[in-house]
Amino acid sequence: MHVNNFLFAMSCHCEHSAAIHLHSHCGLDPQSTHGFLTKLSFLYKVGLIVYKTNYRRFSKLIMTKSSIHDVAKLAGVSTATVSHTINKTRFVSEDTKLRVQSAIDTLGYIPNVHARSLRTGRKKTIGFIVPDISNKFFASVIESVEEVVSEQKFHLIIANTRETKQRELAHLRYFASGVVDGLLLASTLGDYSECANIIPSSLPVVSVDRELNQAPYDSVTVNSFKSVHQGVLNLIGKGKKRIGFITGLPHLSTTIERLSAYEHAIIDGGLELDPSLITVGNSMENSAYICTKELLDAKCDAIVVSNGIMADDVIDYLNRKSIIIGTDVSLVCFYDYNKPAFRGMDIDIVEQPVVELGQQAGKRILNKIKHPDAAHQNIILSSNYIQNAEL
Repeated sequence: MHVNNFLFAMSCHCEHSAAIHLHSHCGLDPQSTHGFLTKLSFLYKVGLIVYKTNYRRFSKLIMTKSSIHDVAKLAGVSTATVSHTINKTRFVSEDTKLRVQSAIDTLGYIPNVHARSLRTGRKKTIGFIVPDISNKFFASVIESVEEVVSEQKFHLIIANTRETKQRELAHLRYFASGVVDGLLLASTLGDYSECANIIPSSLPVVSVDRELNQAPYDSVTVNSFKSVHQGVLNLIGKGKKRIGFITGLPHLSTTIERLSAYEHAIIDGGLELDPSLITVGNSMENSAYICTKELLDAKCDAIVVSNGIMADDVIDYLNRKSIIIGTDVSLVCFYDYNKPAFRGMDIDIVEQPVVELGQQAGKRILNKIKHPDAAHQNIILSSNYIQNAEL
């Protein structure tokens, strides 16, 4: 309280009152302290003026939206250098980069994306249509794509179709309206003719994981024919006679390839192909429970599951029914990501290069945006079959 009274006296420019305050509470002689307080009062006033002046300047600074010209002036460089530093479009020395970044941080400068889009025709944005964002396979692909495109200052917009054609077409119409520079597409459509009149030929598009039949697009996919074929032959080698197969949506390119591998392996292994041992899921969560029950009712001694998320359903069903995996029934499953549910189980797996798939997709769409007239390229990665995988 005494200190507050003293400061109040100083703020009112009353050195005499402050001297009396010091005498009454501290025992100091008012005459001997008067000169000292006069000097202290002067320093206090100067400090107050400096504080108020800088506060006004700082307030004005943070309340005013800074421009690229402000950044250039503060950094002592040209606006072009600021632009090249932000967009990484030309070599800028490390010292200059630091000065520009320091100016940006000081001013709180935010680049005008809309203005840049009008000037360059680029939005620095890429769309990615996926069939099921809850599927960890696609979540991993998205993460890998984002890591690649973000290095080039592109943003990624995700649209989820839930394996529904109507939703995919709606997303395609939105992305085709000019809001993105390029599009990644893991399509649930059956044929390119379903969307040909929606997507303009000028929009760079890359198919990911799934090829869209007859589409004139670049693609990045994984070939799993050899792995599935090998897995089925291995089951036959173990003496399995009734090998069931759970497919995803029948029209998908991934389903067609994997089912074909299963059918060829059954015949190549000397067994008779039985259509009743082929069941159809919807490539999403909770769709394989019924399929598993049907195959067990049909006395299957082995099951091949054609995608990772449906494999989770199969394992959960078998565990709930106390059916021992590897003893009562053998499994070949797709393993697309770290699955705790697979730990310690006798399971053969088909492992896909998920991270590489996303990286290649990201690089491909960036290249198509930069070189829209470049020749089409179809990148095909390979899966890996692992017997008795130790996960």
